[in-house]
Amino acid sequence: MASKDDKNLTQVIDKIAKMNEPERSLVQRVHEVILAAAPALKPRIWYGMPAYALSASTPALLTLRSDERVNLALTEKVALVPAGASDAMLMPAAWYFDTLDDSTEKRIAEIVTSAVS
Repeated sequence: MASKDDKNLTQVIDKIAKMNEPERSLVQRVHEVILAAAPALKPRIWYGMPAYALSASTPALLTLRSDERVNLALTEKVALVPAGASDAMLMPAAWYFDTLDDSTEKRIAEIVTSAVS
């Protein structure tokens, strides 16, 4: 019998598989980057989108959404910190992108690592 984590992972993979290209490949790669950066995260569907939490029973920390652009977002469960400088008290919590390169993958990994620490 499959575990809850296995069922959740299957749902996320199925959700990604139903996306149109080129978003499907982009979201699939970001999914891989997230799990490589924080292998302890548990993927699941949260409000209809792929999300990542510390366990099947805890709130999601990160979400992936594909509308007109792909979006990686931190949820309110992450300890957000004001950006400072010209952004003053605004807290960076969402990033949109159309393509991935090595620098973007590295930055996504950094965001994920900081979200779980």
